[in-house]
Amino acid sequence: MRIRHACLLLAFFAAPAFAQWRSAGNVDTTSTSGNTGATLRAGSTVLTIRVLAGDLIRVRFQSHPSDLPDRSWAVQKTDWPAVDVQMNDTPASLVVTTPEITLVVQKKPLRLTFRDRTGGVIASDDASRGMSWNGAEVCVWRTMPPDERYYGFGEKAGNFQKRDGAMTMWNSDIPAYSAATDPLYHSIPFFYGIRAGKAYGIFFDNTARSFFDMGKESRESYSFGAEAGDLNYYFFYGPAPKKILSRFTELVGRMPLPPRWSLGYQQCRWSYPTESRVREIARGFRSRNIPCDMIYLDIDYMDGYRIFTWNQKSFPDPARLIRDLATDGFKVAVIVDPGIKVDSSYAVFRSGMEARAFVRNADGTIYRGAVWPGICAFPDFTSGAARSWWGDQFAGLLAAGVRGFWNDMNEPSVFDVPTKTIDMTALHDDGGLGTTHAKNHNIYGMEMTRATYEGVRRLLPDERPFILTRASYAGGERYSAAWTGDNVASWEHLAMAIPMCLNMSVSGQPFIGADIGGFIGHPSGELFARWLELGVFTPLMRAHSVINEKNKEPWEYGDVYTDINRETINLRYRLLPYIYTAMADASSSGIPAMRPMAFEFPEEARFAETADEFMFGSDLLVAPVVTEGDLKRTVDFPQGTWYDFPSGTPVEGGNSVTVDAPVGRIPVFARAGSVIPTQQTVQYTSQSPISPLTLYAFPPRPGTEVLSPYYEDDGASFRYAKGEYSRRVFRQAQDARNRTLTIGAVEGSYVPPPRPVLLRFMGCRTSPSAVRIGARKLDHVERLAGGEVPAWTYDGPNKSVIVTFPDSRQEIEVIVQQ
Repeated sequence: MRIRHACLLLAFFAAPAFAQWRSAGNVDTTSTSGNTGATLRAGSTVLTIRVLAGDLIRVRFQSHPSDLPDRSWAVQKTDWPAVDVQMNDTPASLVVTTPEITLVVQKKPLRLTFRDRTGGVIASDDASRGMSWNGAEVCVWRTMPPDERYYGFGEKAGNFQKRDGAMTMWNSDIPAYSAATDPLYHSIPFFYGIRAGKAYGIFFDNTARSFFDMGKESRESYSFGAEAGDLNYYFFYGPAPKKILSRFTELVGRMPLPPRWSLGYQQCRWSYPTESRVREIARGFRSRNIPCDMIYLDIDYMDGYRIFTWNQKSFPDPARLIRDLATDGFKVAVIVDPGIKVDSSYAVFRSGMEARAFVRNADGTIYRGAVWPGICAFPDFTSGAARSWWGDQFAGLLAAGVRGFWNDMNEPSVFDVPTKTIDMTALHDDGGLGTTHAKNHNIYGMEMTRATYEGVRRLLPDERPFILTRASYAGGERYSAAWTGDNVASWEHLAMAIPMCLNMSVSGQPFIGADIGGFIGHPSGELFARWLELGVFTPLMRAHSVINEKNKEPWEYGDVYTDINRETINLRYRLLPYIYTAMADASSSGIPAMRPMAFEFPEEARFAETADEFMFGSDLLVAPVVTEGDLKRTVDFPQGTWYDFPSGTPVEGGNSVTVDAPVGRIPVFARAGSVIPTQQTVQYTSQSPISPLTLYAFPPRPGTEVLSPYYEDDGASFRYAKGEYSRRVFRQAQDARNRTLTIGAVEGSYVPPPRPVLLRFMGCRTSPSAVRIGARKLDHVERLAGGEVPAWTYDGPNKSVIVTFPDSRQEIEVIVQQ
């Protein structure tokens, strides 16, 4: 297997067997297509430009033009509204101007420069090399300003900020990876460049093995390219990073709203091998009052590791087991790998053969490789017929009550071969094109999750599927959540989980997490507790363990840590209204719950390298403890005022402050003026409706109005897509005399069960003179009742005014008068 870390290496050290890199030369002809596109020919090469939006331009350089269809496995939106574009074609250049950016195509030689509305350079080709090719390989070199930083690239270990590094996109099964390991399980060839607070983005849509050198070989340029295919990329301009991500996910698709139960705590292990052990784990959670929503079954639930079967000795009646677990509020997820055992007595293999569903060799025989069951065939998920066949296989698991599906080993991983995957010459349908695995490898995992998602959705149309994957490509969030693979029980891996999840989040995959406690090895009680604290603020909160390791359930570290871990998971459940709102935002806008500081505050240069704190949603700053023995940590605060959550202690931003962080307390701070919705503690997400809806309102700066969203629906069905949801906005303002919180009228038709609202105005140093709802003055009471009658009280020790009243779909204005 040839592994080249960057195009640049070949430029200067190409072996004699390879042709030398050739740069695009002078343009011979130019033709425009209306005012949205142009085609330029330079010798045998073709450059096609298409304006998709004012801030989005597609560039496609073909070193070997062909008549193959112009298709993408990632791109979902191909029909874009008209854009006001001006084109000025001269012998020296073609200038394409949109309302937001200008693309200057220099013709002698062919080079591209993107400029902003003021004429400033956003990004440009390297003058000496630009777009180039070497046989089938393609590459582009771009100039690299000294103060530009790079983020994204999907799942990458090591530093959060990727300048001076080199990376490969090639889905790979690498257990116990280190900070230096590359590539890993996911390939998302999308990145941001940020300079002076302004950002651009590039999505290199090429599914072959691809390479990114972000200044490792040269301080003046970066490059990206691939072993084969076109130099096909999309250029996004912000200048805000959020705007780029929203546009990118508009292009490749967004996460469907997940079932609410999938945001609860999840417990996994390789393996809980018997029904009795699964029941024991479930009793362990409920008897200790530790919340949990899902238990996973790893490969030992199957008959000889045959997918879609049950081990009848260990799980004699899976449907009864799952019904009993459901009574206690547990969902069950099972692992489903792609390898189908080659066995003529195995019905799934026989039906797959009949459906011609498997990847084949060039001679037409099925490709065979070893995985857990032994010699296996592998479904060809690039075939629509094969995906349909695969989806049908889930009927039995769904009938038994399984509701979560864990697609693993789908890089795809193959044992006992040097490449650790399917042979590069094996053939895939590829939508009718009949191409090799070398082209389809990086999309194999994504198309597997697509087949799983579509099959489960077809068989169970009224419930949202939950799919979890180890491998995927750009756009994979349309079908599944993801986790960061086979990590290690170490403090290094705890710290590394943060930048890995952050870069995945801003690469379009918002439903992301890492195996809590580390998959390989056994954590100390302190390490597990700290990892669990981080897990509260990762969208996927799942603990996992390798086989033949000590138990890692939250109660396995002694009574002190059991109490700490219980309260940590309780915090997750109390925050579910806020978390669900953040995930709804990700589903509708593409903006993830986990947000890097450099992404949320690009204008503050000191956050350019920050990888140990982040924003969760728009209003909570999270600063996990990731160093053994630390009982304090330093938090870098953005400009503005921040408040400890939930105590309300203020901190002025723009500073670094050392805060207390004993085990069991993760430093979390709310933005000034924010309203954080919470709920009562439950043992599982559907145990009882939210009651009361508790709102923590933190003081806004005087003269400002701060908006905070709140979203809810039934948490399980797709009726939200037909308008059955509840969306409202909390508006908070303060002047010299009054502090006002307005709960906006409900948008949408979803109506939750009747409930009270418990509103906590934080940061009130003295008891107010009056509290009103609209024109109505409320009674002051020493002790609040159930909320049926509006009233208020003052909590002196916590400096908060607490107001209770019945919830309503109408606008509610609450005024605290000083």
